[in-house]
Amino acid sequence: MQLVRLDWFVVFLYGVVALVVGVVFARRAGRGTQEFFLSGRKAPWWLLGTSMVATTFSTDTPNLVTDMVRTGGVSQNWLWWAFLITGMCTVFFYAKLWRRSGAFTDIGFYELRYSGGIAAFLRGFRALYLGVFFNVMIMAAVTLAAIKIAGVLLGVDKYTTVLIAGTVTVVYSATSGLWGVVVTDLVLFAIAMIGSVAAAYYAVAHPAVGGLAGLISHPTLEGRLSLLPDFSDWRVAATVFIIPVAIQWWSTWYPGAEPGGGGYVAQRMLAARNERESMRATLWFNIAHYALRPWPWIVVALASLIVYPNLEAITARFPGLDPSIVRHDLAYPAMLIFLPQGLLGLVVASLAAAYMSTISTHLNWGASYIVDDFYRRFVARHRDERHYVTVGRLSTVVLIILAGMVSLWLENALQAFRILLQIGAGTGLIFLLRWFWWRISAWSELAAMTISFVVAVYFEFVHEAVGLSALDPSLRLVLGVAVTTVVWLTVTLLTPATDRATLQAFYDRIRPFNRGWQGAVRTGPTEGSFTAALLSWFLGCAVVYATLFGTGYFLYGEARYGALCMLVVVFAATGIFKYLPRVGFE
Repeated sequence: MQLVRLDWFVVFLYGVVALVVGVVFARRAGRGTQEFFLSGRKAPWWLLGTSMVATTFSTDTPNLVTDMVRTGGVSQNWLWWAFLITGMCTVFFYAKLWRRSGAFTDIGFYELRYSGGIAAFLRGFRALYLGVFFNVMIMAAVTLAAIKIAGVLLGVDKYTTVLIAGTVTVVYSATSGLWGVVVTDLVLFAIAMIGSVAAAYYAVAHPAVGGLAGLISHPTLEGRLSLLPDFSDWRVAATVFIIPVAIQWWSTWYPGAEPGGGGYVAQRMLAARNERESMRATLWFNIAHYALRPWPWIVVALASLIVYPNLEAITARFPGLDPSIVRHDLAYPAMLIFLPQGLLGLVVASLAAAYMSTISTHLNWGASYIVDDFYRRFVARHRDERHYVTVGRLSTVVLIILAGMVSLWLENALQAFRILLQIGAGTGLIFLLRWFWWRISAWSELAAMTISFVVAVYFEFVHEAVGLSALDPSLRLVLGVAVTTVVWLTVTLLTPATDRATLQAFYDRIRPFNRGWQGAVRTGPTEGSFTAALLSWFLGCAVVYATLFGTGYFLYGEARYGALCMLVVVFAATGIFKYLPRVGFE
């Protein structure tokens, strides 16, 4: 597909905007690490929330959704929709605690909550484990999507894509710091949403699809439109819905949906002006991410099943593509070739915006771990702020190089998604309980992290190699959660607890609910109502899921059910406003 002059002008204009923002904030970002990594803790909630949304909308996200829909139908999206439960839990229980902690990064939490050499070791090790290993895997999956999109739309090989996309993004990220990232994310999110809606509109307008009515009634989509899995097939229902809703949301660590908040979500909460703005930013993120964005991607994925019913059809349409990247997730960029000239440039710019938004956030977030939780803490403790900013900028270059190398090894987005889920299986409950149960220690976290990784390596590389039959990914997840949870609970009860002075200092700073702390520290008056937070959590989930379902029913032409869902939204939102003042914010 060739871009015309107007297309290239749109892409160029987008690049100029990103460059200008980077230059404007370069001097401010260079003042010190607080500005470079936390925007001086002065960013407003709507900017931080939109930045979170923009980060989770990457080039691999529509590809991942397309892969799910093509292989398992719309209901397959519960594999990630279930993470809303932990997202809303973060909004009403943890957002205020993160901001109250005053930590520089969520990894810095370890030496606030735990004591001794094991706490310092855990902080340094996890900084590299998450900031480098996990972070590189995420960026590699995003870059893989960029490779596929560039191959389909521009005819560019994967090596050229990695080189150009990585170079442009790392220069922008290393220059502007978090201020530049979040401000540009506001523009990038708007462009990306316009692009995704335009892609859905022209996918439905394809002659083979025949409009929205033709899409919904097409025989190819029979059995794929349901928002819930077929519960008569318990194996599918357990994999797609029961395990994600009952187990996955609280037990696994996944970027952007960490139990209790973490990663770049914690970075944005820590950058907020106060506790209330931290909560508002996270609430807006969850509403926009789960309720507003999925349907344009789903519509394109459904249309792709009509236009490209199998992988052979994609291969026939793009014979020059590397066979190793032809998977179902390639169907999303394959549908973009039907966009009219002129608009194609906007969509290419939107995908470039999605890529840059996610990668720039992950570079800044990963570099914050490397600088503050490893380099400053263990290598060079007393250098000036400009020195640490320089190290942060060099770290972004190293991270993007590693991500580019790994992206050349991956084959599809779902592969990376499942690897990351398995590696984090069983660790999530610790991240929920460590704020509210004094007995959790650094040994608990180290045991969970180690065992979950060992179990993931076993299932990925050993289980089938020794002649055992392959296990379904959902069964792997459940087994990983069970083994990891038993091990870390056992280690918790058999190893020394955090010393009382550290526990008291943490309790006094965070002021969590007293349950779980009584008997270990001197407790004070409880701030906020646990019941109000619990009800707000439930009602927040109801608002988002009802909006998500209602939008789907309206698209399916079932207005009665859509209106019923919107009624649920109104009542649930009213309840949130009623209980929110009792949740407790400074």
